[in-house]
Formats: sequence, C-alpha cells, structure tokens
Amino acid sequence: MTDTFGFLIFTFAAILAFEAVNGWTDAPNAVATVISTRALRPIIAVAMAAVLNLVGVFAGTAVATTIGRDIVDIDAVIKEGGSGGGLQIAAGAALAVVLWSGSAAYFGLPTSESHGLVAGLAGAAVGVAGTDVLLGDGWTKVFTGVGAAVVFGFAGAALLMVAVLWLFRRANPSAMRRLFGPLQILSSAFMAFSHGTADGQKAIGVMAFALAVHNETPAAEFDVPLWVIFLGAGTLGVSTMTGGWRIIRTLGMRVTHLETYQGFAAETAAAATLTITSRFGIPLSTTQTIGSAIMGVGSTRRLSAVRWGVAYNIVAAWVLTFPICFGLAWLIVLAIPD
Repeated sequence: MTDTFGFLIFTFAAILAFEAVNGWTDAPNAVATVISTRALRPIIAVAMAAVLNLVGVFAGTAVATTIGRDIVDIDAVIKEGGSGGGLQIAAGAALAVVLWSGSAAYFGLPTSESHGLVAGLAGAAVGVAGTDVLLGDGWTKVFTGVGAAVVFGFAGAALLMVAVLWLFRRANPSAMRRLFGPLQILSSAFMAFSHGTADGQKAIGVMAFALAVHNETPAAEFDVPLWVIFLGAGTLGVSTMTGGWRIIRTLGMRVTHLETYQGFAAETAAAATLTITSRFGIPLSTTQTIGSAIMGVGSTRRLSAVRWGVAYNIVAAWVLTFPICFGLAWLIVLAIPD
C-alpha cells in the first residue's frame, strides 16, 4: 500500500506537470489576438487569462467526467492491471503530453493538449490492459469535438465577421478600432473563462481517474472531489501567468493580421463553441477551436489573407498529436516498473 501510495503521488505530480504545460501553452489561446491588436498590454492580458482560467475550472465537471470515466473503462483496468496498472495509465498519458507539447511549444507550434491527453490515455491503456478497455461512448465525444472545433470555430467566426462588416459597413476604420477595443477585451475574457471550462477540466478528470483506480472505486461511483478541482485550477492559473510568447506570435501575428473587430469575432465564436460543448462533456481542443476561428476571420477578407503555410504547420501539429502521444504513452508505461 505504501508503494502504491507513493506511485499515486508520482502520478499526481505528472498530471500537475501536464496542467502546468497546459496553462503555459494554452494561455495564448485566450490572449494572442487581444495582444496582437494591442487592445491590452501583454502582461495584463496574461494576468486576466490566469484569473479567468481559474474561475472557469469551477463552472462544471462534465468534461472532467468524460475524461476520467468515459475514455478508459475503470472497472476493466482495475480487473486487468489493478490499481498500479491504472496509475501507470494516468502517469503515462500525462508525461506523454508534457514531452510532446513542451517540444512543440519550443518551436512556437500550438498543439492540442486535449487530443494529446486522450491519445495518451488510449496508448497507455492499450499498453497496460489491451484495446478492450477503451470505451466507445467517450471516443465518440472526442471525435465529435474534433469536428465541432473546426466547423463551428471556422464557420462561426466567419459568419460573425460577415455580420460585423455588414452592420458597420459605413463606419471608418478608426471608429471601428475604438468601438471594438473594449469589446475585444470582453471577448478575450470570455475566451479565458471558456478555456477553464474546457481544457482546465481535463487534468482534473485524469486525477479523479487516478484516485478511482487507486481506491478501486467502481465506475458507477466515479466522483470528482472538490480538493482535486482546487488543485487543478490553482496549477492552471499559476502556470498561465508564464505566458507562452512564441505561440502568441504564431496565433496572433503569423496566421493572419487582425484588427480589433476581427479579434472580437474570432474569440467570441471560439469561446461560445467551447462553452456550449463543455456543458455536454465534449472535450474540445481550445487550440484547435481558436486556431480555426482565426483562419475563418482571415478568410472573410480574402483567402490569401491567411498565411496558409503557417496554418498548414499548425494543422500538421494537431494531426501528429494523436499518433505521437499514443506512441509515447505506450512506451512510457512499458518503461514504468510494475
């Protein structure tokens, strides 16, 4: 029991490292556009994101439940690998994302911690107990989220942008900037809050999974303790303060040039998509959603306004996240002693 408890502590440390990377690399999702349009100073924008990320984590546990209970069969894991095997899965998944996202962030690529985590859970679970422990319902939500992020992020931002341009078609550019500067601050705050409701829940879900397998709690009794929410929220808020400036430049400055009203449209569409889907426990990628929204806004001017070479690199990083994190997690659990 002592050894198992020690491994539980190690697993929690790995998950909190994931949450720290999540805050570090995903802070740009909320503040990249508001910084690039100069609506807010960088340090103020990141501080605002940190506070609202933390607040958003407390908005519900539907996404945490999907991640912790519906991706991997807790009962089957306990039966096949015991509590130690379950902790291997949680630790392996978290460490795989830390390695991949940390490496990609060095090159300024905004990867998806959401996709990385579910792929890592799958790879680690297969390595410990085989493919039978993967649950279809949870994976349906995951792939629904992939489609929703791209379709609703891109299309929602494009439609909102068209509406703004039509409503203010007679306004001069300086008036537009003055009007949408404060509105973009609000949309950035909304984006930070929605990031907490979506991505902030994921580490909490894995911690709850780790506790469930450690205590050999049946899936029917799965619960997310309040202290786990506080631990995850606090880690996310503190780590968000470190920024992620290379990714800010990629999302806010290199994909397409944005004015304040364009940043408002991208953030509002992305945040609304994240907030709505999180209520149904659908684990969307914040990075994928805001990235798609920025591309959608840029495409309303003309297709050439989007730097598709940069966009291609971002999409490639999203696609690579699934197999790389699956493989890394599988290798990690093989290396962790029983």
